[in-house]
Amino acid sequence: MEGARERAGNLWALTVGGGIRPERRTPHVVVAEGEHRTLRRFADDGAVAAARETGRPPVLLIPPIAAPATSYDLSDEHSLVAHLASTGRVPYVIDFGEVGYRDRWMSFETFVVDIIPQAIERAIADYYGEDAGDGEVDLLAWSLGGTLAFLTAGTAPRPIRSITAVATPLDYMKLWGYPTVIAANRPTGGVVPSALLRLAGGIPAPIVRLGYRATSWDRELKKPWFILTHLDETETLARMEIINRFQRTFPGYPGKMTVQYWERLILGGQLAAGRVELDEAVADLRGIDVPIQLFGSHRDALCSWQAARYGVDLFDGSPRVQFSTVESSHLGLIAGPDAVRETWPTIDTFLASLDEDASVSAESGSDDKTGPADTPVAP
Repeated sequence: MEGARERAGNLWALTVGGGIRPERRTPHVVVAEGEHRTLRRFADDGAVAAARETGRPPVLLIPPIAAPATSYDLSDEHSLVAHLASTGRVPYVIDFGEVGYRDRWMSFETFVVDIIPQAIERAIADYYGEDAGDGEVDLLAWSLGGTLAFLTAGTAPRPIRSITAVATPLDYMKLWGYPTVIAANRPTGGVVPSALLRLAGGIPAPIVRLGYRATSWDRELKKPWFILTHLDETETLARMEIINRFQRTFPGYPGKMTVQYWERLILGGQLAAGRVELDEAVADLRGIDVPIQLFGSHRDALCSWQAARYGVDLFDGSPRVQFSTVESSHLGLIAGPDAVRETWPTIDTFLASLDEDASVSAESGSDDKTGPADTPVAP
């Protein structure tokens, strides 16, 4: 009887009710608000004071272009910001918010010359206070958020100590299907896709959500049967619900930036070449001179292992490039059991090594904060 009531209750919650579990977010402080640039700190003032005593810089997390900032705070068990805070670091997240047709004017420059540099400055000022002049941040990003992080670092000198990019494609010729699309559009210069993107003002949120769900089409097809056969497993259904909510909140791609993305990064191959020419700026990726950490997976449907690992060769201006393989899905690399077990501890080790290098440099009076240049790269 108890099992029957549980199944009936779960079915009601998933169909006409309010869900299995209420949506939850890790407590945070809003440091600054603004359209497409809200900055949140996931630590209280006491934690900030304690972290500053250790000499560790804050961590600024950059979301992907068309995925919600909640990717870093997905659930109690899979919250990267909560994990970072538990290790004594102070995480900040920049939230780009909803992006629609009215935002079609937004370009890469909007993000990498304006929004993200401002977020870096605000995080440093909030964290260091009066000592902000010597402050710096560690950037951490997932998927195309990594692209934004690298373009930000490549367009001008920034107070950035390191960059961690999880599942970020760095060579589109190494992604499934892209070489065919690129070859088919090169004779015409890609004018048809460009015209369609301009006409649509980017890629609307419903299309983005549909596209993301299509990458796991087998899961979507099996979902009704999965629900019916797991109605008495409340926790299992609650985890499924978290992913479903996440997929329903994907914003769209802004028009001008989407055209730049297609014409220059994908069709033009500028990202892989290491020099991205934007309308008002040039990003020199090969000139990025801070330690870099990269992650890839052979199971990732959106970013191939080869496309992520290409950064080992691309970032030859960095004193240290570390690549790690974590076999998981695209989302699972940053927020899931595999992330908790492998990705997050590897990030912790990387950042801790930078802390140690900085401590040694400070004790020896050296200005070198980059760490060893011969860090082994995972095969």
